[in-house]
Amino acid sequence: MKFQGTADYIATDDLTIAVNAAVTLERPLLVKGEPGTGKTELARQVSAALDLPMIEWNIKSTTRAQQGLYEYDAVSRLRDSQLGDARVHDVANYIRKGKLWEAFEADQKVVLLIDEIDKADIEFPNDLLQELDKMEFFVYETGETIRARHRPIVIITSNNEKELPDAFLRRCFFHYIRFPDMETLRAIVEVHFPGIKDSLLTTALTQFYEVRDQAGLKKKPSTSEVLDWLKLLLAEDLSAEDLKTSGANALPKLHGALLKNEQDVHLFERLAFLARSGR
Repeated sequence: MKFQGTADYIATDDLTIAVNAAVTLERPLLVKGEPGTGKTELARQVSAALDLPMIEWNIKSTTRAQQGLYEYDAVSRLRDSQLGDARVHDVANYIRKGKLWEAFEADQKVVLLIDEIDKADIEFPNDLLQELDKMEFFVYETGETIRARHRPIVIITSNNEKELPDAFLRRCFFHYIRFPDMETLRAIVEVHFPGIKDSLLTTALTQFYEVRDQAGLKKKPSTSEVLDWLKLLLAEDLSAEDLKTSGANALPKLHGALLKNEQDVHLFERLAFLARSGR
């Protein structure tokens, strides 16, 4: 069971090595990187490439680790008891299975994505240590132990917004997805826009990297944003010459796809003003 990337996902050599190492070690793969560098999509592509079902757990700031295991709906049970419902005698009727439970009881190996773990409380990763390590957990209400029938491939993503606990990191295989270089980004674009004119792509990517490398930029545009930008350029049927003309004024055409806050737009507007005034 080896991951080599897919026709729809350009995986660098170090990324494929990381995925396969995590599968071999049977440890969660912790993937960090800038937003928009394909961390979430990696799990989907691993699922597709290995022909395995995927279970996705999207983490929010209010998500608790217990929700990934199960939740006991005591309120519904109390209400049913007041109504004389016979279901109340079986506590299992009020247990809601979480995403880890779903992955553990699956009839085959699955890919379990725990997406954006750094959004949750700092204790969230620690609360999952034993469950991810031993691949089992205890349900106190029913007295049963839920064990994984087939150890899932666990992929955990983080935007690096907060530090994760050392004890959690020790149990993971770690990989940082670096922002792609020009050659890799060209390959990614070719997947999404096959046959795009080389002159347009070269000019667009040159401008894109100039934007990313601009000192003082608050939010650097990501891979997903350059793909959106190129989609707009193609929809508007713009040429490389059109881009070069706009580039002389500092702000690239359709820059709203790349610059996502007023501070960065004002930065390029000031640069454009300085360029026009000859300073």
